[in-house]
Amino acid sequence: MSHPAVTRASQRHRRRGRPDGHDRDLRERLLDAAAVHFARSGIAATSLRTIAAAVDVTPAMLHYYFGGKAQLVQALVEERLLPALVPVQAALDHAGAGPLALAEAFVRGMDDLVDQKPWLPALWVREVLCEGGGLRRLLLERFMPRLPQALARRFAAMPLGDRLDPHLLVVSLVGLTLFPAAGAPIWRQAFGLQSLHGQVLRDHTLALLAHGLAASSSMAGEAA
Repeated sequence: MSHPAVTRASQRHRRRGRPDGHDRDLRERLLDAAAVHFARSGIAATSLRTIAAAVDVTPAMLHYYFGGKAQLVQALVEERLLPALVPVQAALDHAGAGPLALAEAFVRGMDDLVDQKPWLPALWVREVLCEGGGLRRLLLERFMPRLPQALARRFAAMPLGDRLDPHLLVVSLVGLTLFPAAGAPIWRQAFGLQSLHGQVLRDHTLALLAHGLAASSSMAGEAA
């Protein structure tokens, strides 16, 4: 007969991070709650108790599944942020020829991503861009080589014209997607644009790119 303490210990070892059945559902809900509260209040200011309360469990459950806040943040990156980039990368891989098609694929991919993860823009601004953000180091190591740097290399191999830098083009595309989504609540109030939502922002950005990149590509072709 197994000793109860040994049994509980073995269950903790087996189930932490790899739950089954309804346990997996609870773990997913805890990750979702963490993403929302980290985006709203910041990682440092969000306690495990706050996340647990959002799912109506005790903080002990977070320790049970993740071990602590550092492990929770790591799980958020590994299981929420990085997998969410896979469809964006797929859209880029299947983009048509030319800088405009590639830029449009990025915008559409990011629009879909923000639609599925509405907490992402605020989390990006708070925890990546701001000095001391809790996700900056992790995403610099894992996100930058995977998408922005690869995208810049593809733009560098295309005719952009003398006035467009492939690296700054990526910077601009990120700014045209995540920043407007993060600031949408402010602009709705400032301009009275209650209809300002993801599709409106996407269509405007695509129109803006169509004018700018199409003209640049045309000039580059004429120069060649």
